[in-house]
Amino acid sequence: QVQLVESGGGFVQAGGSLRLSCAASGTIVSFNVMGWYRQAPGKQRELVASITTRDRTNYQTNYADSVKGRFTISRDNTKNTLNLQMSGLKPEDTAVYYCNLRPALQPEQTSWGQGTQVTVSS
Repeated sequence: QVQLVESGGGFVQAGGSLRLSCAASGTIVSFNVMGWYRQAPGKQRELVASITTRDRTNYQTNYADSVKGRFTISRDNTKNTLNLQMSGLKPEDTAVYYCNLRPALQPEQTSWGQGTQVTVSS
C-alpha cells in the first residue's frame, strides 16, 4: 500500500508560479510511473506530467501539450518525493491537482493522493 500526500497548492494571479510536492510512503516498487493529474470542474481528470523510474533512475518524462514549456516535473528518489514546478500559470490551469503512482507491471495497484487546489485568477 502506498500513501501519497500533496502540498503546495494555492491561489495565484495569471503569469505567476507555484510548486507542488507529493510525498510518497509505504511499499514502492522499483519500476513505476509517478505523475500529476488535474481535474477542473465539469471536466475529466487529465494527465499533466509524468516521470518513469526504474531502480531509482529517472529516465522518461511526459507532458501534456498544454503545459509544455511552462511546467517541469522532477523526482527525488532518495526522499520519494515528486514535484511540479508551474510557471506562466493561466486561468485554464485552475483545477484540483492529484499525485499518482502506478506500478509499471501492476497498474491495478495505482495509488492517488487526496488532491490540492490550484486557482489562477485572470
